[in-house]
Amino acid sequence: MAVAVDWCKPSPFLGRKFATRSANLSPGQCVGNSFQPSRISALFWQSRRSREAQEIDSVLGKFSLAGSGSEDTMVKLAQPKSITVSVVSSISEVASSEWDACAQDATGTGKFNPFLTHGFLSSLEDSGSAVKETGWMPRHIIAKDEDNNIVGVVPLYLKSHSYGEFVFDHSWADAYYSYGLKYYPKLQCSVPFTPVTGPRILVRNTSYKDQVFDIIVSAMKDLTDKSQLSSLHITFPTENEWHKLGEKGFLQRMGMQYHWKNRNYKSFDEFLMDMKQSKRKNIRQERKKVSAQNLIMKRLRGYEIKARHWDTFYKFYRNTTDNKWGSPYLTREFFHEMGSRMGDQVLLVVAEEGDELVAGALNLIGGDTLFGRLWGCSPRSYYPSLHFEACYYQAIEAAIELNLQTVEAGAQGEHKIQRGYMPVTTYSCHYLTDNGFKRPIEDFVVREAAQVKLVIKVLHDSGPFKEDILKGATQ
Repeated sequence: MAVAVDWCKPSPFLGRKFATRSANLSPGQCVGNSFQPSRISALFWQSRRSREAQEIDSVLGKFSLAGSGSEDTMVKLAQPKSITVSVVSSISEVASSEWDACAQDATGTGKFNPFLTHGFLSSLEDSGSAVKETGWMPRHIIAKDEDNNIVGVVPLYLKSHSYGEFVFDHSWADAYYSYGLKYYPKLQCSVPFTPVTGPRILVRNTSYKDQVFDIIVSAMKDLTDKSQLSSLHITFPTENEWHKLGEKGFLQRMGMQYHWKNRNYKSFDEFLMDMKQSKRKNIRQERKKVSAQNLIMKRLRGYEIKARHWDTFYKFYRNTTDNKWGSPYLTREFFHEMGSRMGDQVLLVVAEEGDELVAGALNLIGGDTLFGRLWGCSPRSYYPSLHFEACYYQAIEAAIELNLQTVEAGAQGEHKIQRGYMPVTTYSCHYLTDNGFKRPIEDFVVREAAQVKLVIKVLHDSGPFKEDILKGATQ
């Protein structure tokens, strides 16, 4: 994570007209001066016209559904005539079975995404990690039919800052501020603190699901306009959602992450044989360093993870955030809540030296993907190559063992490439209500996308895999 004060700088893509007047900021108005290393607190960034995050009407509207167009009488009878869209202030107001049914239908068979579940999102709220006090005020969208059945949900938050999103818009806020306009609060459709791609408009699989999708998006835009908010951001949606939202007036932005792909490997050594000789040798040397330090690596799941593991891992997590000028978004309670609710979907990689736990890496298991999330180690010692082993190589071994197709190792990190994690495109969508700011930002995201595409191509062409493997991956 970048040092907070760096985020006060304007983006060069916004142009001279919207250059920031940061020299005129008084103490407390710049993010860097209001940064609290021990806790996130809402409003990090205060514009001249900033105000407390306002309440939002709970009912957004009742929307009529068009006829199915089918001659099948039973299909017509099964389709409701209208959908009511409303806002809830906590995910606890929605039954877990109904929320998860929407998430499961939205992801599709075999694509289960643990971050979209009621268990994960409720753990963030109940633990005090994603709540109003931390600048993440839940404002989840719920769509119901005439019989009060939930047919669609959206994880949505009213935010008073731009932390924990991994799609950076601080320069946009800076430009708004420079002209005396408020950028915060804003609406953020995402999984807090989690840069993982997945559907964001979670709709039940019905004959009228496309209409429900359109209704929900329209209601979200109306909510942004009527609440006089600067913007609505939908981060890390699927590529299909990204295209659909682009057709509905959202600015389309591209980003990049590094993922490992399983080519039906039967073992870690088989994966290594697809690498160039120099990269293969480097990985083997790094793994030998770990064993030479008398470290024992273990992969723990579900009931194998005890309360003491979570307490120790939280200390590791805090060590990581403190050393990198980050913020401990997640509370100690979050890890206990999440571990209890997610069960075997949690994979905790730990390193032990004798009887002592010295490092750990948190992963969640999806339908076809292993998601690497957090890493931390004891502050008392330095263990060469342990980070690579715990976060990357153990994840690859687990994915092969569980027959998973992908390992997503989180945001950033070009060092992942030489360890087999290749660049992939990520997406975000942005609805801005001020047309004067929309135009230069639209120009920015277009130019940024061209750069992202170029970088991905260059990195693929110079990747760590043998030439025939690289050609197969791009076809």
